Order: sequence, then structure tokens, then C-alpha cells
Amino acid sequence: MEYGILGPVRVRDGATERVLDGAKQRTVLAALLLAEGSVVADTGLSWFLWGDRPPATLTAQLYNHVSRVRRTLGPEACIARSAHGYHLRTGSALVDLLEFRELAGQGKAALAEGKYQEASDLLRGALAQWRGPALAGVSEHLAAAEGPPLEEARTTALASRIEADLALGRHPRLLPELTRLVAHHPLHERFRAQLMTALYRCDRQGEALAVYDRGRHLLAREIGVEPGQLLRGIHRAILTADPGLYAPLAPATTPDGRQRDPA
Repeated sequence: MEYGILGPVRVRDGATERVLDGAKQRTVLAALLLAEGSVVADTGLSWFLWGDRPPATLTAQLYNHVSRVRRTLGPEACIARSAHGYHLRTGSALVDLLEFRELAGQGKAALAEGKYQEASDLLRGALAQWRGPALAGVSEHLAAAEGPPLEEARTTALASRIEADLALGRHPRLLPELTRLVAHHPLHERFRAQLMTALYRCDRQGEALAVYDRGRHLLAREIGVEPGQLLRGIHRAILTADPGLYAPLAPATTPDGRQRDPA
């Protein structure tokens, strides 16, 4: 069994898709998966399903939706009732959110230890768990409450993966990706700093400084702040041609230890 919430909410049994009947069932399953085995109280499920306007027949409808999800999942999973809510035991099933968190955590630890190739591989594996915007097909209430933290976790993992690739000297191939990311996330200072770094390493210092100026004006206009320490530090380093802007000498290698062209 495989459960997915990092994209359209789905359940797969091998190659077979188990169809969840509508947004209400997808919402119930996603809420239980997000709880990672903890109890989701009836009040919480009610809010995720109906917001502040629950039906008069709340208890009966909640029971019916949970029962339908239980039938869809079959005997491989267990949705158990507690005194005030429900919890899901997934057993040995794969859950994309848990896989993402495990791989992302390992990747960030490898990055902190200077194991750049390992970090890049692990973080790519984590990001591969995503099939699109998380929680697609659930209620607006659940999406609004839980979607932003999931997207923030994805963005953080992506920035860490780019950090590892920069350390491996892959700045030429990163430029298109970073340009898109800065366009889509114009206030994200880490992506902007990474784009400035990649441009500088490609001998495009003027463009790197222009990226900084656009970010500074945008931050002032949109939220009334100056660039943070990271952006200011990269800007100062470019102006002074700081050698620290270049990638560490950490060659990318193949699994058998041979050196690989980093670019």
C-alpha cells in the first residue's frame, strides 16, 4: 500500500488505484495521514470538512465519511476509534510525507557535514516524493491550514539541494532553475542569494549585482524591509571579489568513486 498527499491525495495498492469518493473522503484520509498515527479529534475533522458551519447531522455524517474511507482502504489499514476521534495505523505502507521528511532530514544532515554529493542525492530523493501541490483535492479548510507548512518544507529542502549542488560546482546548470525560482518566489532571499552566487561564479558579476538591486527594491516596496544578512553578505562579497564565493573543492563522484564533471 502507498499513501500520497504530496500532490493529489491518493491510495495505491501495487499498480491499482483505490478511488476515494470525493473531497470529503480525501480530506478525512489526508487529515489522518498528517496526524502520523495520533488521534484526530472529531472537532478537528469537523473543521477540516465544514469549517465553522458543520451540519446538524455532524456525528452521523462524520461516521459515514470515515466508514467510506475505511472500506476503500480495506483490511491493510486500520482506522481506529478513540473516545473523541480517529487515528490511522498504516503499518508497513509507504507514506510519501514520511519518506520526504526522512530523506530531507538525512540530506540536511549530510549538507551540514560537508557531504555534498550525498546531500544532493538524498534531497533529490526527498523532492521526488512530490507530484504537485500538496493536498490537491481536499477541502479548502484543510488545504489552508496544512498546505502552507508543507510547501515551506518543500521549499526549504529545495534550497538545501541547490546549496549542495552549488558546493559541487554545478552553478552553470543551476542558472535556469534559480532564475525561475526567483521569478516565482521574488521575496525568498535564499534563492536570490543562490542566484547571485551562481551568476558570479559564471563571471556575470554585473547581473548578480542587478539581481540584488531588484530584490532590495522589491523588499522595500512590498514589505518595507531591507535585505537580510544573507543577501547583504553575498552583495558585499561580490563587491570585494571575496574568494569564498567560489565552490568548495568537493568533486562530484560516481558510486564507484570516479570523479564526475560537476557542470
